[in-house]
Amino acid sequence: MHITLYNQQKKIRVSKVFIKKVVLTTLEDFITPCSEVVVHLVSKKKICDLHQQFFNDPSPTDCISFPLEDLDCLGEIFVCPEVAIEYAHQNQKEPLHEIALYIIHGLLHLLGYDDLTKETIRIMRRLEKRAMQKLGLNV
Repeated sequence: MHITLYNQQKKIRVSKVFIKKVVLTTLEDFITPCSEVVVHLVSKKKICDLHQQFFNDPSPTDCISFPLEDLDCLGEIFVCPEVAIEYAHQNQKEPLHEIALYIIHGLLHLLGYDDLTKETIRIMRRLEKRAMQKLGLNV
């Protein structure tokens, strides 16, 4: 699996090795014919602009996923580390763990999972928790 990373933020240092580990560990439980995933680490302004443009909501969000029609690329995930940092500080969590969780959440959306009902939320949380545990990270 090829993971393309675009780091367009300066709030926290996130290594490409860490991102690759999160993506590969999460995807190892799923069969996907795709050979690429694109991860963007973006500023709060950029995530707000995307949220407004595609969901008509100007508020900041943790991640946004876009599946691609390209058979080789599973899709693109936009993650806002600044949102992760703020949430982590408010909830006594590690910012990098939050970033990992947001990437996992985005990957699950690209794989076809949603979080629109209580049941689908429960399924996604279980899959997120399993991936985080495999990574040795706190949920």
